[in-house]
Amino acid sequence: MERRIFIANRLREVLLNGHWIANTNYQEQLLDTTWEQAIFKINNLNNIAALTYHINYYLEGLLTAFERGKLEIRDKYSFDVPVIASKADWDSLVNKFLKNAATFADSITTFEEEQFDQPFIDEKYGSYLRNIEAVIEHSYYHLGQISLIKKMIIQSE
Repeated sequence: MERRIFIANRLREVLLNGHWIANTNYQEQLLDTTWEQAIFKINNLNNIAALTYHINYYLEGLLTAFERGKLEIRDKYSFDVPVIASKADWDSLVNKFLKNAATFADSITTFEEEQFDQPFIDEKYGSYLRNIEAVIEHSYYHLGQISLIKKMIIQSE
């Protein structure tokens, strides 16, 4: 299997449709989360809406970087989640996330083999491959948090 297909499938697995590693994925977790659950705060933990926004921030920012060749996102803004005050607000965030997730995975399938080993924007950021693998690992990390937070919310209901 070509590396670009393998990596795109790994992204789809965590973001859209897989069960192999975590026995769930973002799409599955988010589509059956109510907006009230999404904003529910447990102690000092991030809520589900904030974690969803956070991962989407990076997906969107990296997609823009792929297009423009310039990295314009900054970590300090990655949790600046807009107010979620209704089902429509939550649905909008989830739909944006799912669209960006699919677009991100699809964009990886267009990479030429040698692009994965090229510096990502600037050599200080490492290679494209390193950054894409970081998206996968980062996504699994926060998927675990979302899963646990959701279980805690359901248990408290």
